[in-house]
This record gives sequence, C-alpha cells and structure tokens, in this order.
Amino acid sequence: MDLHLRGKRVLITGASKGIGAAAAEAFAEEGCHLGLAARNVEQMNALAERLRSNHQIGVKVHGVDLRKPDDLARLAADAADIDILINNAGDIPGGSIDKVEEAAWRHAWDLKVFGFINLTRLVYAGMKARGGGVIINDIGAAGEKFDANYICGSAGNAALMAFTRSLGSKSLADNIRVVGINPGPVGTERHVTLMKTRAKHQLGDENRYRELQQGLPLGRPAHAREIGDLMAYLASDRSGYTSGVIFTVDGGISAGWSN
Repeated sequence: MDLHLRGKRVLITGASKGIGAAAAEAFAEEGCHLGLAARNVEQMNALAERLRSNHQIGVKVHGVDLRKPDDLARLAADAADIDILINNAGDIPGGSIDKVEEAAWRHAWDLKVFGFINLTRLVYAGMKARGGGVIINDIGAAGEKFDANYICGSAGNAALMAFTRSLGSKSLADNIRVVGINPGPVGTERHVTLMKTRAKHQLGDENRYRELQQGLPLGRPAHAREIGDLMAYLASDRSGYTSGVIFTVDGGISAGWSN
C-alpha cells in the first residue's frame, strides 16, 4: 500500500533508539525527510547516516533536551516546515506513590508530559499557519490500565490521553489531525533492562528474563517496528478521517486478555 508520504517532513522526538528509531525506519522507507531529536547525538548520527544511505532521504539531527524551554523553542524553529510530528520522548520511572519523590516525578513529567504539550503548542501554531499537519503522541497503555506500581507513568499517560482527545476533537477545523498510540510492553532496550532487573529479583538470574514474558500475548512483547508502522499509517492520508482517538497496541492486555 502506498501511503502517499514521499517527500513529507517528519520530526521524531526520542529518536535515538527504541520506538523512535523504529518510527524513523518506517518513515524513511516511505521516502520521508526526517528530523531526529534527542540528547544522544552519537546514536542519532549513526542512525541518520544509515537512513540516508539506504533510502536517499534528507535527515537532520537535533541534539536537544526537551525538558528545557530554550531547546524546545530552538527545535520548533529549526523544524518549522514539518508536516508530521511524532511526540515520543519519555522516561518515567516505576514505583508506588511512596517510592517516587516529587523531584523525580516532576523531572519525568517535564519530558513526557510537558515536553509533549509544549512542543505540540509550538508546532501546532506553525502547522495551522501553513494549512495543516499531523501530530501523533506515543503515550502508553498504563494510561488506561492503571498500575499503582507505575503511578507516575499511569497518571502522566492518562493526562496525555486527555490532551490528545481534547485537542484532536476540534483540530480538523485547522486541517490538523491529532492521534495517540498506547503501546503495551514493547521489546526495547529499556524493556529488556526492566525485565532483567525483575528476573534478578524474582528468579535470582537476570538472564532468565524471557521466562517473565511467557505470559504475554504470543509469548512476547510488541516489536518496536509494529508501533512505528502504525505511526506511518496514521500519519498518512489513508487515515485522513482519524483524529482525537487513541490506538492501543498491547496484544489485548487492556481488554482483559489472559493466558
């Protein structure tokens, strides 16, 4: 299926690894020109070089800390001509309410919650002035299947779900679509690290972490590329009547799936 994305300009935050890097691959294969934004410039440069070589596209690397207002403003200015924004950066810690201190909570939300909101505010205005665009928020299934041991993430993700639905409910009046994706477990480097820590605690051996995944649908987490491919589809005109909704990709977990 031709997604009609060739030549579109896409900005992806949190693009150095995981879902962000997978999204970059998906959009590159569709012939999009990319802006990659994160703090790890070295990783992004390696990814950019490979994508340029493999797909003959333009790729620009933005070394930014999205917690910093000046960096956000600079990123929005440098990417003022984008057609598609993928809000993906985030690193919210686990823990119950007595384990996550205020400073850690605010630090996490400055990136995942306010980072999404503030960059969207800046980019939305430019898209509106140019006649339209697409904003996709990579949120997380903990925002709908609440977890007291991931309370900071559940609360932050729920806020971003409300933000996405609220903005997307009226954004087509500006020819802008705003859509969210709620991945469940995804086999990223961060997921493997978390599973190894849990395996060491529960099983006494971090290398047994795959045993903890056996109860997941299909016995595995989602592949990052499965999320990236959905982003590409939702960003395309093949999904042109889609706005103000959240797509959950968790193998049925939040719908009550059980092994």
